[in-house]
Amino acid sequence: MYSYIARRLLLMVPTLLGITLVVFVVMAAAPGGISAQSLIEGQNLEPQAKKAMEEYYNRLYGLDLPLPLQYLRWLNNVSPVGFVFDEQNDIAGFSFTKGSDLGMSFRYGRPVLDLIEERVPVTLLLNLLSLPVIYLLSIAIGVRAATQRGKSFDVTSGVVLLGLWSIPTMLAGVLLIGFFASDQYWRWFPTAGLNRREALDMPFLPHWSSLLDVLLLFTCMVIGLLLLVLLSRRGGRSLRTLLMTVLGAGLGWMMADSVRPEGIAPLHPLLLLTGAALFGAIGRSDYDALRTGFMGFIGIGLGVGLAFHLMQGEFVRGFLLDRLWHLVLPVICFTYGGFAFLAKLMRTSVLENLMADYARTARAKGLDEKEVLWVHVFRNSLLPLITVSASLLPSLLAGSVIVESIFSIDGMGKLAVEAVKGRDRELVLSITLISGLLTLLSYLIADLCYAIADPRVSYE
Repeated sequence: MYSYIARRLLLMVPTLLGITLVVFVVMAAAPGGISAQSLIEGQNLEPQAKKAMEEYYNRLYGLDLPLPLQYLRWLNNVSPVGFVFDEQNDIAGFSFTKGSDLGMSFRYGRPVLDLIEERVPVTLLLNLLSLPVIYLLSIAIGVRAATQRGKSFDVTSGVVLLGLWSIPTMLAGVLLIGFFASDQYWRWFPTAGLNRREALDMPFLPHWSSLLDVLLLFTCMVIGLLLLVLLSRRGGRSLRTLLMTVLGAGLGWMMADSVRPEGIAPLHPLLLLTGAALFGAIGRSDYDALRTGFMGFIGIGLGVGLAFHLMQGEFVRGFLLDRLWHLVLPVICFTYGGFAFLAKLMRTSVLENLMADYARTARAKGLDEKEVLWVHVFRNSLLPLITVSASLLPSLLAGSVIVESIFSIDGMGKLAVEAVKGRDRELVLSITLISGLLTLLSYLIADLCYAIADPRVSYE
């Protein structure tokens, strides 16, 4: 195992060199290439100032050197060991402790490392909020659909997942903003950004002017959670279906009334029927864990809504709650596509393993079906998800160009697009290097997870 890891780590070096070399050659071969003239193109400068700027860029980035030397110079800069240059860009010696330098950005005139340090936390936050939801729901729904093959849950979840997978992220983002962030319908969420300007002057945590309001909020949340959970666990199927249908119809009518309060419009029966059907389906579901989770979440939401309606004191949202409020719609856009894909993948994998010879042998020995599923089948069914998860580590850095652009979020995806559009060589090469390194590391981690999930896999 250790020799395998060592070989993989050593092979990363030539692989990264090849990746960065291809990107460098593509940028250099593009129309116009990368030169001092291209960096100052479009600027209305006097001839002397233009010449001075060209000399400055040539001296700073070595753009007047041959292309092979430019690439070798960049490699020397990013390597922690290499040659040291003086002010005239002449070699002054060799150092083992010179450190790594990602260079200065053409577009921003700032160190590339500073730009990446600013954008990475935003992209990490979006992904770290989305990934647990994606994988938990995918595993729960995929396993249930496989064990209920051909039944109502399998058919219904298959149709819903296919519908979610078919919706483009760009369309979903625009629809979410149009319906839930505009004055025409429900202005529940902000349209763009990560926080309001006023939130920078707020305290970090939410603040209430009265302790009674805090107690009221906590009490309503607990009561709402307990009531809906008890209804899910103790109530009969007919009772909870009826109550959830009535609750969904009422909430749908209230949503329509908040948009058209002057009278009954076609939106009223549409949302009434939609809410009744959705909540009724949740109450009717025989999947205890998923039904209880959804109903508990609904109970908490009802409790929060009732508490805010009854509060008398002043409420300050705080920086934390304001940031979470801004992240709701982007996280939904990040989540639904991956969740739909992984749930179908998990269903297929579980079905394949349930019909395998070893599963039939376990049943023939008299093992319970749940023990066959969770002890024997489940671990082997995780292998396809581990394969897909190999792309998660680089995606934590790469971000989503579409989501970040729609919601005006300054993350790594948006930074990468701006770097390519502006022909920012230093920034593009640095992002490529880091993304390539994370990709290779994630593939190595996935290979090691194979051995953990399946004892038959060995790298000795």
